[in-house]
Amino acid sequence: MIGVPVPLKYLDGMDSLLSIVQMPAGVPVATVAIGGARNAGLLAVRILGASDPGLIDKMVSFQQNLRQTALAKGERVREQTSKG
Repeated sequence: MIGVPVPLKYLDGMDSLLSIVQMPAGVPVATVAIGGARNAGLLAVRILGASDPGLIDKMVSFQQNLRQTALAKGERVREQTSKG
């Protein structure tokens, strides 16, 4: 099970987080950040990828794209800040 704490009107999701991480013995739960549905999906792909090499290939490609996007954004920020 993958738990995704949801931020609600009160407590900003802390109540949801605590209810997930305090599951009883015998009920294993992987928990992601409050509002972290995207990371929950990525974790699920990693788990399922243990038996599906195609999923692992897609995950690696996705991560490479994320890295390239982050590097490009960082470069743009450096260029903008150096122009002053």
